[in-house]
Amino acid sequence: MTGVFFVKVLISLLPVLAFLSGLIYLDSFKLVKLTAVLRALGAGAAAALTAMVVNGWLLSELLEDRTALTLYAAPVAEEILKAVFLIYLLRSHRIGFLVDAAIFGFGIGTGFSLVENIYYLFSRPGADLYLWVIRGFGTALMHGAATAIVAIVAKTLVDRDKGLLMALLPGLAASAVLHSIFNHFFISPSLTTVAILILVPAAMVLVFSQSERATRQWLGVGFDTDRDLLEMTTTGNLMDNKVGAYLKSLQNSFPGEVVADMLCMLRIHAELSVKAKGIMLMREAGFDVPPEPGVPEAFQELQYLEKSIGKTGKLALYPFMHMTDRELWQLHMLRQAH
Repeated sequence: MTGVFFVKVLISLLPVLAFLSGLIYLDSFKLVKLTAVLRALGAGAAAALTAMVVNGWLLSELLEDRTALTLYAAPVAEEILKAVFLIYLLRSHRIGFLVDAAIFGFGIGTGFSLVENIYYLFSRPGADLYLWVIRGFGTALMHGAATAIVAIVAKTLVDRDKGLLMALLPGLAASAVLHSIFNHFFISPSLTTVAILILVPAAMVLVFSQSERATRQWLGVGFDTDRDLLEMTTTGNLMDNKVGAYLKSLQNSFPGEVVADMLCMLRIHAELSVKAKGIMLMREAGFDVPPEPGVPEAFQELQYLEKSIGKTGKLALYPFMHMTDRELWQLHMLRQAH
């Protein structure tokens, strides 16, 4: 009996953990740290525990039977609960690329499925092995994929300057529908599980390949822009282009000492941006990158300069500070490395 139970544990827990490990391995830029993945797992586990309470309340107070809960109410409630940690990650600019979104989303779903399957293991110890094959290779992967969909869609829409709420709603709707369809078992549980095993890896490979192309393109364009800014702010020779003309115009709008601080702020920002992109390229090449000297001091100086130039000065520099969601993530990544 003990041996059989151990097999059930392995079948119900290992597949989703193996898939998450595969996603982390496939990330050639190694953008998501193990500690961040563990936090995502913990957030997913917390969402599962909360869902047990919420589902119990829905069943006792609002719904007439468990079928309505399983097919309709639970998918919506559980996907919303799993998305809570994604809101924090997006608001704090901790997701830079679609690869990050896929890993974080699948990590949250993995944590959720682990707690759910452990609960079922101890509440139904005598269940047939077939159930745990379905839950381990089907239900668990479905939870990971559903939350990954929310994260990928939300990140895509945030990058297109959509508000966070509007960015989350389409992915949440899609994940809840997927979850509900899975629970309906319109085809046999075995065929549904096989479909999950085929479609989820294929979708992730597609997301990863597109994200890596976009990352390399962003790195190339970003390096060129940062190099030009670094050259102008370091040498003081403003180029005869739109960027140079705009920076020259600042001299007529701000006092000389404020302009000097603004150029210094641009220089430090460009230096940090170049360092962050260099770290990404080194990681892709397989190198373990040591902390860059002087980075904490540079961030301290940036904070001082932000106060010195004031809100008007920051607004004037906004077009050249690249303060998009991805650029803010880049600075967060560099700060976290120290």
